[in-house]
Amino acid sequence: MSFAPPRDDAGRRDWLRLIRSEGVGPRGFQRLAERFASPAEALAALPEIAPRVRLASAQEAERELEAGAGAGARLVCFGEAAYPPALADIPDPPPVFWTLGEPGLALRPCVAIVGARNASAAGARFAAELARGLGEAGWVVVSGLARGVDAAAHGAALATGTVAVHAGGVDVVYPPQHAALAERIAGTGLRMSERPMGEQPTERSFPRRNRIVSGLSRGVVLVEAAERSGSLITARMAAEQGREVMATPGAPSDPRAAGCNALIRDGAALIRGAADVLEALGPALAPPRAARPLRPASSPSRPSAAGLPDAPPDGPPAARVAALLSAAPVSFDALAAAAGLQAADLAAALSELELDGLIDRRPGDLIALA
Repeated sequence: MSFAPPRDDAGRRDWLRLIRSEGVGPRGFQRLAERFASPAEALAALPEIAPRVRLASAQEAERELEAGAGAGARLVCFGEAAYPPALADIPDPPPVFWTLGEPGLALRPCVAIVGARNASAAGARFAAELARGLGEAGWVVVSGLARGVDAAAHGAALATGTVAVHAGGVDVVYPPQHAALAERIAGTGLRMSERPMGEQPTERSFPRRNRIVSGLSRGVVLVEAAERSGSLITARMAAEQGREVMATPGAPSDPRAAGCNALIRDGAALIRGAADVLEALGPALAPPRAARPLRPASSPSRPSAAGLPDAPPDGPPAARVAALLSAAPVSFDALAAAAGLQAADLAAALSELELDGLIDRRPGDLIALA
C-alpha cells in the first residue's frame, strides 16, 4: 500500500469510508492505494471508475468511530507504528483493524495455536500446556477465541501474552459464553478485528479471521483438527503466507485427529510439546526475549542491552523498536544498542510510538510498552 497513514480524525474517517464501501475489500483497497495518493482521492474517483460500488457515507464512518471510542477500542491503520509488520507482509492485509487491550503484543514474536471446537479433555489440556510453555519462552499466543482448543490456549497464555482475533466486531464476543475470557484478554492481552464495530460474525467471517491469525504468527500449531475443519483452512493460509505449519498427532481412529495426522503425513512438523515448536521455527528466526509479567508488581532495575534481543532486521524503525519493548522498562541507551539506532533516530521512533500511545516513559530515562 502507498497511502500515508492518517494523521487526524478526518483521515481515519476516509480510511473507514473506503474499506467499508461495498465491493472494495482488502485487495481492492490495496489496488486503489497503488493508484491514488490518498483515500479521499480514491473516494472521489470511485463513482466514475466503479459506478456500481456503493460508497460508505461519512456519517456511517463517523458512527463507527464513535462506537469504537465508546467501547474503548482503538483503530489501527496500515503503515502506523502499531500495525504488526508480520501482518503487513501477507498478500491481503487488513487496511484497518480495531483493538482492545495491549496493542504492543501484536508486535512481538507470535505463534498461533488453533484446533477443534469440540476438543477432547486431553486435547484442551495439551493446548494449554503448549501455550503455557511457549509463553514462558517469550512467545505471544494467537488464536481465534473459539471453543475448545482456542479457549484453552488463550486462558493458559493470559499471564504471558495472548491475542484473540475476532470474526465479528471487536466488541462482539462469539461464542457469548466466552465473555469473561474476552474481558480478561482485553485486560492483559489484546483483542482485534478488521470487521466493523458491532458486526455479528457470519459463516464467511471465519476464513477471513483465520488469515489474520496465521498472518500475525511465525508459525501455526494445530491441536485436534478434523478433516475439512476450519483449522485446516488456517493451516493452508499459513502455508501460503510462508509460515511454519505444525500439528500434534492423534490416534488414527479419532476423527478429531484426522486433519492433524494428514498434515503430518504431508510434511507438517510433528509437535509433542513447546520444545518441538521452538525447534520447528528454526534457528533462522531470532529467538524472542524471555517472557516478563505484563504488569510487574514492582519497578525492575535498569536492564542492560544484553537483556534485549536483536532488533528485527526490517520494518520501519518505530515498529522495530516496539518489538523490543515490553512492560518491563529499559533504558534509552540499552534500547539504542539493541535496536542498532543512533540516538536521534531512536528519539524520532520513540516520539512516533508515544504519539500513538504505545509507550510509557518512566523516570530515569526508562521506556516501556504502555
